[in-house]
Amino acid sequence: MPVASARTDVLIVGGGPVGLTARALLERWGVRVLLVEKHGELSPFPRSRLVNVRSMEIYRQLGLAAEITAGAFAPEYGRIRFRDTLYDRDFATAAMVGVNAPVPESPVIGAVTSQDRLEPILLAGADTQVRFGVELIDLAEETDSVVALLVDHQRGDEIRVHARYVLAADGANSTVRQLLGVDSTGPGVMGGFTTVVFDADLNRWCAQQPAGVYLTAHGSFAPLYPEGGWAWFGPTPEDAARADWPGLVSRALGPSADVQADVLRVQHWAMNAFVAERFLHGRIVLAGDAAHAVPIIGGLGMNAGVADVHNLCWKLAGVLQGWAEPSLLETYETERRPVAHQTLRQAVANTQLMLQVQNRRRDQLQTGEKTAAQIELPWSERYFAQLGLVLGVTYDSDAVLTDNGTPPELGERGTDYVPTPEPGHRMPHLWLGYNRSTLDAFGEWFTLLTPDPTRWEQHTAAPWPLRIETLPNEHTDLCGLRPHGALLIRPDGHIGARWRDRPPSDATLHRALTAITGSATP
Repeated sequence: MPVASARTDVLIVGGGPVGLTARALLERWGVRVLLVEKHGELSPFPRSRLVNVRSMEIYRQLGLAAEITAGAFAPEYGRIRFRDTLYDRDFATAAMVGVNAPVPESPVIGAVTSQDRLEPILLAGADTQVRFGVELIDLAEETDSVVALLVDHQRGDEIRVHARYVLAADGANSTVRQLLGVDSTGPGVMGGFTTVVFDADLNRWCAQQPAGVYLTAHGSFAPLYPEGGWAWFGPTPEDAARADWPGLVSRALGPSADVQADVLRVQHWAMNAFVAERFLHGRIVLAGDAAHAVPIIGGLGMNAGVADVHNLCWKLAGVLQGWAEPSLLETYETERRPVAHQTLRQAVANTQLMLQVQNRRRDQLQTGEKTAAQIELPWSERYFAQLGLVLGVTYDSDAVLTDNGTPPELGERGTDYVPTPEPGHRMPHLWLGYNRSTLDAFGEWFTLLTPDPTRWEQHTAAPWPLRIETLPNEHTDLCGLRPHGALLIRPDGHIGARWRDRPPSDATLHRALTAITGSATP
């Protein structure tokens, strides 16, 4: 078999949303990227359904948010509904906060959209090389690179790629993670499930009460696209190979529905729940489901992966371009592993709560209890109000310089989000001008936000990419600043340092950037 060779700065393994987002982010930094995906094309299955408000902020930065929103459902679909069958009334409902309506804490709104609609937008969002039908089968670390052995299934060729770094975004059954022998912690496989994509006219029961997901006693139903299409998912039957999928879906709709489902695709999958014990192995980095597989309830998994690479890619760029030391990459694991564990706990709790409600309702139906009886939900309307976890992520690492040496308060995040200008937190959204947020000031650079840019312009920032942005006076108190103070924002939008008043010395900014990027001891 002929063996070809290639070189790149970063080899991305996996062409799902996380790998494609990393490709777009790294291209913005001018990093050479090769992305390989073992399947011959993008996934035709809907899979992930929710792009939360934080992911949309990242896609706004990449210039992709408007296109994603244009192909997504209207905001009123940002809701879940519990019903006995699809044609019954709701016995419970909950809004997806930050998706069903705008929130004052962000300039964007999340979206309900299918993964097979999202991925083509992400693929078109960058020009760096992508090769489908190419699978990684082995890798070895060398002193200054990783050598990956790939197989091109279409051509029958082997390819040896020398990459300075490998980013593994190849899913819960990650080949890279297995080759590295990285263990994981958590519940593991929580069950086998099947998704059935089908066509049927269900508008009579759903048009007036839209939702992103209808959770019933006989499985869950989800509209796929604004123009039509549906998916049903539930536990995989024991004899899946012989299952009558059109009949199963029709029965799940209920005996009174009298609807024939036109089945288009069937996919079996396992609901995994784990966090890898390591995210970083030399020059190989795990992200997304390869690092943490999260149950789908609550729509946290894919979005956590997008946040992973948003945290990671500026650090990779800094190391590759020479303005950061390799030790900066260690902060990726330090910052993201606690978030992964917290996300997993929330998703497992969401799954358990959902199953409790469905099982109790199913028991009522089977025992002949009055079906109109209300079930006391084990959560409130705030079930999907997870802004604390989505926007309130806090980092504590060497890449954050805290006020007075006090580490950020991490704690458990969940429903509540209180914007704060403390180091380690996401910089709060504040309007800088017409339709221009503080979040729009961030990009492939560090940002210094200050009400007194003249005083700070004399401070040297070389060799780091830095822009100085004027903070309107009306936001000074909100940011905990005096007239000459400043906030130093990392490229991922998290606050790296804060000076409440005038800089202590001309070397202040240089020392801070040196410390954050690990370049040397300040």
